[in-house]
Amino acid sequence: MKQVILIMTALMLMTTALTALASDHAMSTHRDATHIYGDLHSEMQNNHADDISAMFLVKRNIDGYDVSFHVMKPTEGMQHGGDHNFMVRIEKDGKALSDLMVNSKVGHKNGKSESKMMMRMGVWYMAGYDLAHAGKHQLMVLFKTSDGQKHFGGVIYPHDK
Repeated sequence: MKQVILIMTALMLMTTALTALASDHAMSTHRDATHIYGDLHSEMQNNHADDISAMFLVKRNIDGYDVSFHVMKPTEGMQHGGDHNFMVRIEKDGKALSDLMVNSKVGHKNGKSESKMMMRMGVWYMAGYDLAHAGKHQLMVLFKTSDGQKHFGGVIYPHDK
């Protein structure tokens, strides 16, 4: 678990550095940095398959797009608006799309819901939500692609155990 926290802290620090790089360098440099971030996240998932109980990762096909829904508790100081980070990765033909407008919505057990625009973090989009309270949450995304089409889908968090 400590390794996961250390890796996630390093990932978040790299993301901050990548954001700064993107504003100072050409788009090709940003694409290279995005590729590095995506590889690190995949490596983290592969290296910590034994700690799957602490990770929520569900893949869904939405209108021909492969969407990965990921929820995790952030490390201290890395919260982005809640006690959990809700992240999505959207792919088409095996390639991550990083030029989308992505909105998220969480429906809580008590019937209330909240929406937030997701910020791009490498090849992932992220928003913070409070998901620590008991009960299931409906996690939804609405994303608009370059052709002007809107796509909607979601999952239930956490899994039935």
